[in-house]
Amino acid sequence: MKNGKKLVLVACGTGIATSTVVNDAVTKLAKKNNIQLEIIQCKIMEVPGYSDGADLLVTTTVVDKSKYKFPVISARAFLTGIGLEKVENEILVELQR
Repeated sequence: MKNGKKLVLVACGTGIATSTVVNDAVTKLAKKNNIQLEIIQCKIMEVPGYSDGADLLVTTTVVDKSKYKFPVISARAFLTGIGLEKVENEILVELQR
């Protein structure tokens, strides 16, 4: 956490396409719930470089969650619409800790 804000990593394979969709969705979710956060949009292979300060990883790729010391949430629901409310709730729970 930096400056009282949660640091959220939003990652996909290239750091461009699907992570942009997720970045926008997480930003709106946080604003709607008055949660201050900082988002770093990146490639999944860049995540370890940010791991010391991260509070949460939201990703559209399949990852080994045990590799990280912070929560990892699959964000494919933002792309498919299937299970979206559940994923949004998972993200909110982590951001409100």
